[in-house]
Amino acid sequence: MAGASRLVAVLGPTNTGKTHYAIERMLAHRSGIMGFPLRLLAREVYDKIVALRGPSVVALVTGEERIVPPRAQYWICTVEAMPPGMGCDFLAIDEIQLCADPERGHVFTERLLRARGTHETLFLGADTMRGPIAALVPGVEFLRRERMSELVYGGSKKISRMPPRTAIVGFSVDNVYAIAELLKRQKGGAAVVMGALSPRTRNAQVALYQNGEVDYLVATDAIGMGLNLDIDHVAFSATSKFDGRRMRPLAPNELAQIAGRAGRGMSHGSFGVTGDARPLEDEVAEAIMDHRFAPLKKLNWRSSDLQFGTVEALIRSLESSPSATQSEVLVKAREADDLGALKFLSRDSGIISRTTNAESVRLLWDVCRIPDFRGISHGEHASLIGGIFEYLHGGGVVPDDWLARQIKRIDRTDGDIDTLSKRLAFIRTWTYVSQRKNWLRDESHWRGVTRAVEDRLSDALHERLTQRFVDRRTSVLLRRLKQKEALLAEVNDKGEVTVEGEFVGRLDGFRFSPDKSAQGAEAKTLKSASLQALAPQFHLRADRFYNAPDTEIDSPSRGLMWGDAACKLVLALILSPPW
Repeated sequence: MAGASRLVAVLGPTNTGKTHYAIERMLAHRSGIMGFPLRLLAREVYDKIVALRGPSVVALVTGEERIVPPRAQYWICTVEAMPPGMGCDFLAIDEIQLCADPERGHVFTERLLRARGTHETLFLGADTMRGPIAALVPGVEFLRRERMSELVYGGSKKISRMPPRTAIVGFSVDNVYAIAELLKRQKGGAAVVMGALSPRTRNAQVALYQNGEVDYLVATDAIGMGLNLDIDHVAFSATSKFDGRRMRPLAPNELAQIAGRAGRGMSHGSFGVTGDARPLEDEVAEAIMDHRFAPLKKLNWRSSDLQFGTVEALIRSLESSPSATQSEVLVKAREADDLGALKFLSRDSGIISRTTNAESVRLLWDVCRIPDFRGISHGEHASLIGGIFEYLHGGGVVPDDWLARQIKRIDRTDGDIDTLSKRLAFIRTWTYVSQRKNWLRDESHWRGVTRAVEDRLSDALHERLTQRFVDRRTSVLLRRLKQKEALLAEVNDKGEVTVEGEFVGRLDGFRFSPDKSAQGAEAKTLKSASLQALAPQFHLRADRFYNAPDTEIDSPSRGLMWGDAACKLVLALILSPPW
């Protein structure tokens, strides 16, 4: 279609290859840009395209990362960070159904209405978006893609009965941690994936799962957004979540987005519930299996025609309603954090005295768009960004010594999981600030500093997650038992027994004493693996005992002795070995 601009909505359920199709289409053009809903997903796609075309022509732009080589042709971004007016041949927006999201929907709707490639534009997402896209985007063509594998409902299962290669989904940090602790005791451990993790921590956790070091994954609904993992079964530990304002049940299409992570490629998958979650109603389970959901009726919208004459004018423009012709499909978005911060600062006389022209109002708005990664109170967040605005006002920059003090307080790798997670959230603020043009005296330096701190914190967090939620000993032994591989046992001169390099107990003569620290299911696994691995040792010792000279054997009142080892029932052991 040379000379024509192609506009296509590629819609369908999960595991249809939509993202792969978009990558192929982009690489068929000389330039392109793709917008993704998560920094994690953007990074994953960036790595794929770098592997295909090399790093010299691929850019990655998110709120916290900016890798832009001089000859960049292909731009991989989060939707919020997509540079405006790029003029690329190709443009794609992934997970376009997020136009209906109450928090970020207005950003996706803006891209749906205005973002275009000069030759080709793709909107990728759920089939529920067909109606709104048809109403808002003239000339669009629809391409329906079918799921490549079956997805079946497996009902309710106890966590102890979960099959390997299962992802268990929770909707709070506490819930995720509790499930991971249980899996550690019963199954040897689990990897943990949450949206708040940095890409580095998330990739390290996923590697534990993908490499088979653990067979279970515990995740929030972050896995529902296109992250491709080798999952056979998805189990919901709950079917309601807190959406920032209230607890609400997940709609069938939201459940399907997560359940669809099971069965990637041509491999079939299943989904179900566990824990306290009630079994899904028949019609809900059938809707997920058949990919039949109620179409979306309303998309969230916020005006992009912003007025920067005064702060009051800017607030009015942000709070305007869609036109009468669009109101059947578009609904005014609820107040986002950036608008809340702007309103808070508009009550500060010192801030208002500095916003005397359009340039200063625009700067204030740019500062208000710093995300509240830390999840602190509106007042604390507004106070922080108000201070940044005061530094920047009048053409200044954020002082190096002030920024260095903020980062130094965060640059520590001691503490538990929650402490490290909070520090990661804090460093994300300064990583974001370092990505803004002209906010710092040496942007490149501070990008390197903040990235190094994030990497150190990420590595420390991965280490703590693994220490807390993975019992490497049980995990290794379970995997070897499952694979029916011969287990290698070693006994040192002190009688300490290791199996596959893991300490499992002590061997005194013919008596094996398992490690007392193991409890419950772990102790059962330990004993089973140990006795199997020690079978050659028992055979060897039985032969040596049988052929031992009389001088090495004694029978005092406490029982039969062979050297220093008590050998009660040794004859029974030889006649009826436990192996």
